[in-house]
Amino acid sequence: MIRVPELIERKRDGGELSADEMGELMLGYARGEIPDYQLAAFCMAVYFRGLTSAETYAMTDALIRTGETVDLHGALGRKVVDKHSTGGVGDKTSIAVGPIVAACGVPFGKMSGRGLGHTGGTLDKLESIPGFRVELSTDELIEQVRAVGLAIVGATADLVPADKRLYALRDVTATVDNYSLIAASIMSKKIAGGADAVVLDVKVGSGAFMKTLSDAERLAEVMIDLGHRADRQVVAVISAMGEPLGHAVGNALEIREAIATLRGEGPPDFVELVLEASTQLLALSDLDVSVEEARRRAEQVIGDGTAVAAYERWIAAQGGDPDEDALPGAAYVRQLESPGAGYVDSVGAVQVGNAALRLGAGRREKDDAIDHSVGIVCLKKRGDAVAAGEPLAEIHAADDASAEAVAAEVLAAYELADEPPPGRAVILGVLAE
Repeated sequence: MIRVPELIERKRDGGELSADEMGELMLGYARGEIPDYQLAAFCMAVYFRGLTSAETYAMTDALIRTGETVDLHGALGRKVVDKHSTGGVGDKTSIAVGPIVAACGVPFGKMSGRGLGHTGGTLDKLESIPGFRVELSTDELIEQVRAVGLAIVGATADLVPADKRLYALRDVTATVDNYSLIAASIMSKKIAGGADAVVLDVKVGSGAFMKTLSDAERLAEVMIDLGHRADRQVVAVISAMGEPLGHAVGNALEIREAIATLRGEGPPDFVELVLEASTQLLALSDLDVSVEEARRRAEQVIGDGTAVAAYERWIAAQGGDPDEDALPGAAYVRQLESPGAGYVDSVGAVQVGNAALRLGAGRREKDDAIDHSVGIVCLKKRGDAVAAGEPLAEIHAADDASAEAVAAEVLAAYELADEPPPGRAVILGVLAE
């Protein structure tokens, strides 16, 4: 039996834990044998001292062993791919990537989460669709991926249950912001979820958890290492999150934008990220194609309509109505006009995300209800010319008072300049093992 104070002391002093010790620590916490206050002290020691690669993998593996795992490859006899984002404003990427990958003949199985604060969750967006079921059993998940090539579902309570407790503890003890702890949390769920290959969309910028490119690259490298140790193929796409991704921020609004993208009518920045993520997944798949051929196939299924058809099959298979007209619409829409002429220099992602949150598009606490119809549409983005009085954005709200309450915040998110700003790519780099 381990002595927890000795492990805390060793990590506090810069020492290293063995895989067995790390495993016993996590498993003991999951069983309720180790109290929160001891794990909190251990997390604080980790926050200041960090974990080695071996320790990080041992923690990840132990977290996985606290619950059930899904073997998609064994059940389907195919390499299954998955995608994960570290979270951003207007990030509906998986909803477009999944159908593109499935339309190319590659199984896509994803367990996803809900949003909290100014970042939205994939499940919340999908629940905008009338009838859509996010809670599927493991057997239903496997059968749907087999039948239609695609499923995005909520993680079951039995999937890495210790991570939920550990994250809640880190959240209230100021120990969230540590590369190893973040990576272990993300990758434990990805590995337990059963996919063979994962593309990680690591966001960087003012609207993301990682604020600098070096921080994002470091996190990506830790997660890639964990995937390699677990015999998974992992590629990380580093993408910009200084302004909202695409135009739409808000659940049903983002579903509409994802559908438009599958029709070939999406905003340029969002289209580029969707194509990059899809390309990397196809190149990792068992199609055995080059990155160049993967990109060509992704563009082809958008152009010939098979990506939209794959979306419709997927939504129907999970009980939803794939007709865009079935999505809820806000009762009140208000346009915000530009106070002057010039060029959009920046659009603050956090301000727009927080405005959408206040409208009811997100949740401050995990049990808050969501209004799927409300949100913000950024009609103008960085680099766009704008005339005085021309609409900058639309506020989709429950009523006029709600729109008025966030109007100043949305307007303040926009900074105008006399000259167009230099171009800025959405894809900042791609890292692989």
